[in-house]
Amino acid sequence: MDDTPTPESSRYPARDHEPIVRFRDACVEINGRTIWRDVDLEIAPGDFAAILGPNGVGKSTLVKVALGLLELHFGLVTVLGGPPGEQRQQIGYLPQRRSFDPSLRVRGIDIVRLGLDGGHWGIPLPKQFLRATTRDRQRRVDEVIALVGATEFAERPIGQLSGGEQQRLLIAQALVQRPRLLFLDEPLDSLDLPNQSAIAALIHHISATEGVTVVMVAHDVNPILPYLDRVIYIGPGGAVSGTPREVITTETLTRLFKTPIEVLSTSDHRLFVVGQPEPPAFHSDRHVHETHDHHLHQHSSDQRDVAPPHQHRVVP
Repeated sequence: MDDTPTPESSRYPARDHEPIVRFRDACVEINGRTIWRDVDLEIAPGDFAAILGPNGVGKSTLVKVALGLLELHFGLVTVLGGPPGEQRQQIGYLPQRRSFDPSLRVRGIDIVRLGLDGGHWGIPLPKQFLRATTRDRQRRVDEVIALVGATEFAERPIGQLSGGEQQRLLIAQALVQRPRLLFLDEPLDSLDLPNQSAIAALIHHISATEGVTVVMVAHDVNPILPYLDRVIYIGPGGAVSGTPREVITTETLTRLFKTPIEVLSTSDHRLFVVGQPEPPAFHSDRHVHETHDHHLHQHSSDQRDVAPPHQHRVVP
């Protein structure tokens, strides 16, 4: 399997296509406190986009709004051309990492099958989504397990699998309904660096070969930067949206984090960020987007609701 990122022009439709996800002047308030406001962003068909930033700035909140699980205080959001939640059967969703008891005997393949037979985001599926024959459903389960590289261990109890193996099967569960749009909420959390890199490459492969638009929430951008097409970066000073090369600049990140940050460019076109609480260490300049930045303004809730930035090692 070749996971080398390819130029956007060979992978994706033109940017004048209707956005898969669109926010306009969006604001969310929870318990009377503004989480973020004046959010403007677009995610195009086929994009691999990341929502980045430290804890407490509203990354998962943005995903929940797009899923129709939270309402805007004001503004507009459309997903797959309609209101959030209207096209739920066309959206895959992997929530923040679950933990499985080591004694759990449910097999990995059964976890994947739940996405087809048992429910969607934990909600029973209407009968019209269960029309496929038993043979067709089993074929799809086998197909998606092979896609995520889990065939060798899918018959084992989920509680006995490693974190990386479990995550592959959970991604398969989110893909089994053939979604057009896939939301992943911190899928790399608690994985070691080799597994983070492997899962990031896998998600890129799925986006490229299955034509799925992927939106991922992440803290550490290092494993995913070589694959990203769009970045939604939220910090204490606001938020910006654009391509990695547009967003990850000295000026933008200094303003975003309200502290001096320097972005260096190496001789092999990698970006190296110095002085940031949660630095995106590098990005291979393999994408050639020609789009304008979309600027967002984010207002944090009070300090009691904002966790301190997570520290990450800069990878040279």
